[in-house]
Amino acid sequence: MSGRKACPNISLSFPSCADPHTKRQHMSNSSSITEFLLLPFADTQELQLLHFALFLAIYLAALLGNGLILTAVACDHRLHTPMYFFLLNLALIDLGCISTTLPKAMANSLWDTRAISYTGCAAQVFLIVFLFSADYFILTIMSYDRYVAICKPLHYGSLLGSRACAQMAAAAWGSGLLNALLLSANTFSLPLCQGNAVDQFFCEIPEILKLCCSHSYSRDLRVLTFSSFLFLGCFVFIVLSYVRIFKTVLRMPSEQGQHKAFSTCLPHLAVVSLFISTGIFSYLKPPSISSTYLDLVVAVLYSVVPPALNPFIYSMRNKELKGSFRQVILRMFLNNDKFSLFFHK
Repeated sequence: MSGRKACPNISLSFPSCADPHTKRQHMSNSSSITEFLLLPFADTQELQLLHFALFLAIYLAALLGNGLILTAVACDHRLHTPMYFFLLNLALIDLGCISTTLPKAMANSLWDTRAISYTGCAAQVFLIVFLFSADYFILTIMSYDRYVAICKPLHYGSLLGSRACAQMAAAAWGSGLLNALLLSANTFSLPLCQGNAVDQFFCEIPEILKLCCSHSYSRDLRVLTFSSFLFLGCFVFIVLSYVRIFKTVLRMPSEQGQHKAFSTCLPHLAVVSLFISTGIFSYLKPPSISSTYLDLVVAVLYSVVPPALNPFIYSMRNKELKGSFRQVILRMFLNNDKFSLFFHK
């Protein structure tokens, strides 16, 4: 590797690391990569199987929790409101997020392999950026929903009608798609010369960038500027919304009204805090504190934990949602009993 400049350990910054001549020399190396090697969770087969069992339990819990939310909101007419419409979108995104990362990691642990194809890695990066961006935008819209419901209750029906809700949800999904197209295309257009070992249990942009040889700095800067301003604007909007919400709630004369307002806001605020804090730390942490173990833990915290915990957080203090859960589960058992009686006859 003499005479070549390797990319530094970076999280989400794209500093220039080679001249145009070096870029042309290494272009063939990037095109010759047919697969990447993901980070194994353990060195022994026994520990790999233990990680498989743990991830399988988390995955099934996420499928069950988010599936219950989707079924409850779709079947219960009392939950056909803007707040639960956006919660349905969030549950759908969470199912996609955890299904993008965990199944491949579980398969690798079960079969004791590390390989993922180049196409599979590119698809993983695209889906992760798309779903997590859409997740962030939906959480931003949900903060606006809580702001209107608490601070402008008389205008709630006019500001958040069915058409407006559909348009906002479509904008969230569309913005996530655009962001994913820009970032994933930009990432995989960079030539790679630092091998094909990804220090993560799924294909993640910061880890892919550590393998780069060179790039076009002005192009990367434009893409990063677009994404950074987009996410920063959403973050500022969420903060300002909750500042107004808390001011309004604290001025309420009734303790019962305050309790009801907090019961609908605190779960959303907890989900937003967990998602943003772990995501920002993962992508913007300085290289000096980066380590394989820390990167692995943080990746699990932002990619696995929120989709599994969100259904529990939202249903913990929500009587309507818990009531709908009970009805869905009861209907499932009743249908199973009817089927069993019919089968025995």
